[in-house]
Formats: sequence, C-alpha cells, structure tokens
Amino acid sequence: MSKNNDRLISPIERQGDDALDLSLRPKTLGEYIGQEKIKENLGITIAAAKKRGEPIEHVLLYGAPGLGKTTLAHVIANEIGANIRVTSGPAIEKSGDLAAILTNLEEGDILFIDEIHRLNKTVEEILYPAMEDYALDIIMGKGPTARTLRLDLPKFTIIGATTLASLLSSPLRDRFGVTHHLNFYETNDVEKIIKRSAGILGVAMDGDAQQEIAKRSRRTPRIANRLLKRVRDYCEVKGDGRVSLKDSWDAFRMLEVDELGLDLIDRRILETIIDKFKGGPVGLNTLAASTGEEMDTIENIYEPYLMQLGFLDRSPRGRIVTTLGYRHLGLPEPETGKLL
Repeated sequence: MSKNNDRLISPIERQGDDALDLSLRPKTLGEYIGQEKIKENLGITIAAAKKRGEPIEHVLLYGAPGLGKTTLAHVIANEIGANIRVTSGPAIEKSGDLAAILTNLEEGDILFIDEIHRLNKTVEEILYPAMEDYALDIIMGKGPTARTLRLDLPKFTIIGATTLASLLSSPLRDRFGVTHHLNFYETNDVEKIIKRSAGILGVAMDGDAQQEIAKRSRRTPRIANRLLKRVRDYCEVKGDGRVSLKDSWDAFRMLEVDELGLDLIDRRILETIIDKFKGGPVGLNTLAASTGEEMDTIENIYEPYLMQLGFLDRSPRGRIVTTLGYRHLGLPEPETGKLL
C-alpha cells in the first residue's frame, strides 16, 4: 500500500515542507497571491477590527490540502499585529490540554487550530463558551459535590482550518463569525507563486519553464513549490543550474509527473478501472481493494483532481472513466454510450 504523503504531487504536507513553506510564506495580504475575493473580504474585516480596537471575529478556513490555510492564518496575525499560537485538533487530546492553551493566551492573541474537525466532543464543548463568552468552565470535584468554576479569558481569536468542513458539528461551525472557502488556484496565479518562490530561493528560471511547472502543480501552491524545488535540484546536478524548458521536461520525465500533474498512482487508478472493470462503474470499496489504496485516500485525495480534469465520474453505481480519461492515457475508447 502506498503512503499518500510520500507522493511528490500529494497536497498533504510532507517532512521537509514545513521549513520550505516557512521561508516562502507571504507575510501580508499584499504578498499573498490568489484568492482575491477572500483577501478583499479579510482586508475589510481586519481594518474594521483595528479601527474598533478589537480582536477580529473567529475565522474558519476550509478547502483542499495545500491551498494556503495555514499561511493565511499567519498573514491575518501579521496584518493585525497579533501573536499566533499554533496547534491542531488531534494534539488537543483532553479538556485539560485546551484549558492550558486558553489560559495562556493574552488579549488579542490568535489561536490557530489546524484539522479542527478532529477535535473530540468533550474538548469541543469546552470551546463553545470560550469562543462565545470568553470564559472557561472548569468542573471541580466529582459526583454530587461537583461544582463549576468559571474563569474569564482575555478576548482572543480562533482561526480554525479544515479540509472537511462537513465533519464540523453545527454548534462549532455557528460560532465562527467569518467563514471562507479556499478554491484551487488559477494557473496564472500559480505561475506568479512560482516566480516569487524562485526569486526567494535564488533560482534562475526561464518563463516557459515556469509555465511548465505551473501546469503540473494541480493548481495547488504547496505542490508548485515542491516541484520547483525538485526541478531546481535536477538542473543543479544535470545542468548549469538554470531551469530551462528542456531541463524541466527531463526532470518531470524522471519524476514521472505528466503534463497535467498526474503521477503513477493517478494513472494506475484510471488504468485499473479500465483494465479490470471495463471502464466502470466500479464501487469505491472494490477499487480500493484492487489498487491497494485506502478508500478515504481515493475519495478525498485522488478523485477530486481526476474529476476536476473530467477524467473520472461518480455515478450511483460507482466510478467511471470518461472519454477524456481514455484519451489522456492514449487508450482506445469503448463503444459509444458506455461513457459519460
């Protein structure tokens, strides 16, 4: 079974990404490329809060991995001039863990909770009064003699990030005053991100090579920066260090990433449906067993991009490879009427 986070074009954060992301991370809304509507709305929210001298409302950011939710949280903190504390849903195991974090916050601080949908129910219920009333309810003792002690908290802002907003409970979702959905980036925005990153990393690059990397980035900044780093390494070893179009082609051929950003696993999923199931439909459980991938990984990581390209379709009976999918793989199409 392959591990999704080992894939070069996986949007999931990999070991080594953190240091790279930190060095390339924009500090202000002006430096942040793409997501123009969100930036405009956040700019107004931040300016209004600063004018009133108050912390901004709690913010929920959701969208696919690698689109810049964590980066945007840091940008918000920088724009406001606030300290930011970073944690994640799985890291807050007990209510005491959350209490320790909240009581250490200062006025105006931002608490960033990544994967907030993975908070357990007990911890989540303690978060409600903290978000709504800036208060922490602590239960002292057990049984009939138990009593509740309420501690006042300084006014702070929670920024929650999730890839699966549908898994958030309604009470938690309702406590966020500002909610933004990060979309996949336009290719020209990805090119701008690559150009900016290349400048920070000191990579000399031709414009057409920049476009070539952007085409394979799956419209995701994290993947774009990772591909830039790999192509840079190739050109430093195999060439003169400058990233040219030819050298980028050679690098991607070696990395087995095609012109649309598909790798061996993407192609294997499509080929499995075609070879073993005559193009589909095939159920998710059967497809997972046939490819050696987990159902959640196929559904949440591989499928969205393949469907976005129009190579895969989901019907009530299962997954079907489309005409476009056959064409991309260079395979003969089945009889008319068998595909969507």
